[in-house]
This record gives sequence, C-alpha cells and structure tokens, in this order.
Amino acid sequence: MNEISSSSIPHKIIGVAVIWNDQKQILIDRRLPQGKMGGLWEFPGGKLEIGETIQECIKREISEELGIEIAVGEHLITIDHTYSHLRVTLTVHHSQYLTGIPQTIECDEIRWVSLHELDDFTFPEANGEIITALRKYSK
Repeated sequence: MNEISSSSIPHKIIGVAVIWNDQKQILIDRRLPQGKMGGLWEFPGGKLEIGETIQECIKREISEELGIEIAVGEHLITIDHTYSHLRVTLTVHHSQYLTGIPQTIECDEIRWVSLHELDDFTFPEANGEIITALRKYSK
C-alpha cells in the first residue's frame, strides 16, 4: 500500500456485481467520460448506503443504473485499493441476470462479454484483481 494517509482521502465501500447470463457472458459497462476514471470499463455496482447489506446495495444499484433485475449470489472477492484520490473497498459477488433489458442510465455503453474478452477492455486498476479472481474461479 502506498504512503498516503488513509484519513486524508475519501473511503467508499462499493458493492460490485459480476452479472452472468445464460450464455456464460459477463455484463460490463463503460463509465461516463467525466471524472477521474471516466471512459474506463467496469463491473457495475455502487456505494453502500447506511443500513443496507452489500447484497441489497448490489441489487439496488443494478436496478438504478442498468434497469435490470438480478439475483445476487456467492461472494467472489473483497478488494481494498487506494488510488491517489480515493480509497475503495470493493465487495464483489457473482450475480445472475434475471429480467429486463440493460440500459445506459448511468453509463456510456454496456456489453455482454466472455471471460477471455475482458482483456480487450480497459478497467480501473482495482478491477484487475476481480478479473484474476474470475479466471481462478472458472477453472
């Protein structure tokens, strides 16, 4: 971990979904162009609200941001990562796509991709650990 004082930068707890469809594809979305990590691809999710569980957070965020219903499944990995401007704790769960048509409500683009296609997209640094965990999981 770098030497930045963790008290001087914001810390966000994020629920993240690795959403699988019946074709064994994963849903990823491209962040809006503005902001520090604008334009990068990510696994969808969002900030934990006071009083909700990670599973509730993931389900709510996916509904709000993509307009679809998912079933939140088993925990994949928890990642604590410090960027220059932000510390994040990503709690990642496998999720199953249920209903709805994914919409770009809070993102620029959405794609269903296979696990080996993830290398074709640029993700924020912390997401690399999610991809590594997915590769181990799928063996």
